[in-house]
Order: sequence, then structure tokens, then C-alpha cells
Amino acid sequence: MRSMDFFDKHLVFTHGEFVSAHTATGRSPNTSNTLLRKHVAAGRILRVRRGLYAVVPRGADPQSAPVDPYLVATALVDDAVVAYHAALQFHGKVYSVSRRFHYLTCARARPYSFRGADFVPVRVPASLRNISDLGGGVREHPHAGGTARVTTLERALVDVFDAPDKGAGWEEVWRSLEHVEFFDLDAVIDYVDKLGSAIAAARVGFFLEQHRDALMAEDTHLDAIAQLGPNEPRYFDPGRQSGKLLTRWNLVVPEQVLSRSWGEVI
Repeated sequence: MRSMDFFDKHLVFTHGEFVSAHTATGRSPNTSNTLLRKHVAAGRILRVRRGLYAVVPRGADPQSAPVDPYLVATALVDDAVVAYHAALQFHGKVYSVSRRFHYLTCARARPYSFRGADFVPVRVPASLRNISDLGGGVREHPHAGGTARVTTLERALVDVFDAPDKGAGWEEVWRSLEHVEFFDLDAVIDYVDKLGSAIAAARVGFFLEQHRDALMAEDTHLDAIAQLGPNEPRYFDPGRQSGKLLTRWNLVVPEQVLSRSWGEVI
């Protein structure tokens, strides 16, 4: 495959992908590496980080050429999946746009920054690592001339309640999720069950109960999630903020969350 033909189909790519495509046509790895260096020097591609490259649009300056962050996050490690607030943002369901992109991976990876965007790895929870689809709710989407691997809205809903720090805080979680008109609640329940986090189950159940009419959450859905919740009272907030005990969920929920009084002094 000619280099330019490869670039047309791979706007963000790894060193391994480029070498595999070229050696498949009989070229040596050394030739492929030489070609990569020449294309970087000519400004046709730019190095995002070691082993990862992006194509520079014709006529653009390599120093300022746009590089899609979802394609970068997907390519940082082989199994990377855009998740949490970044997944909601990909689906267009956030209250505030962020330049922080969390991605799930089974590998041990380090945070990386590129052109003002922070790419933060999160290890897949132990309960999901040995499941072939990492617990489900992972999809590949054609995006910006490439392919982005992103969690579904259903998985993102559960994930931000499992790790609210990766959802940018309760107000952002609430306001973002309230942009979603529909969730497949059976898929939500299935993923909550696989995740095995009682506190996440209770938080999800409380949110769905609070929005039961808008999200068409029936008692059967809520009861199924309640069975996956904690057996003893737990604090809704990781900071153990005081509040009201909701016995159905065994959750002590802060008044600000109960009343959705964001930004008010209470």
C-alpha cells in the first residue's frame, strides 16, 4: 500500500499499523520506518507521541493542524475505550465541554497531554477484565475520518456514578445525564450487575427514581437495581457528606443532590 493511500484511510495511526500495512506488500520494516521519518520531515504527518502519528491536512501547518482527541484516545493503547464524561461528550450529552479524556484499558498506562488535551487512563475494574467485551456497552463509531471506540450512554451512566470524579462532579453528572432522552434500562441493569459495585447500583437507582417519568423507569427496573445495592447505609458522596437516608437505596444523600440546588448556599 502506498503511504498516501494509507494516510487517506488512517488519520490517526500507530507505528505498528503503518509497518504492518507496508510489510504486507513486501517492504521491509526498515523501509517503512524510513518512510515514516520522511513523511514527518515533510510535514505530511506529525508525531503525537512515540509510536502514534496523525495525518496533517493538505496545506495545514503541522504545528497547529487539528487532531481529533477521540481518535487519539482510542489509539493510545490497543484496548482503549473512551469513557466516563468523555463518552457523554462524544455523544453530545454534556453540560460543560472538557479537554480531559478518560479512557478505559486493561493495560498499565500513564496520563498523557497533547495540545491542551489530557488523556487519562483508567484501569478496567477487576470484575470486568476477564470478560471478552469488558462488561459490554463498548461500540466502535466512524468518526472524523477514522474509528473511535466509545462506551454507550448506558455504560457511561453507570460509570460516572461508579467514579464521580471522572464525571466532573455531581452537578456536571446530573446536568449532563439530563440531556439524555432515553436509556435502555435493561442494558443499564445488566451492566450494573456485571460491574458488581453496590454503591454504583444505589446511585444509579436513585438517579433513575428521581427521573422515572422522563426516563420511563418502572418499579421492576428500580427493584432490580435495588437488589444490587448495599445492605447497609452508605454515603452517596465519596466525601461522606451528611444528608437524608433513603432506605430504598441505603444511601445518605446530600440535600444539594436531593433538591438539585446546584450552586446555591445551603
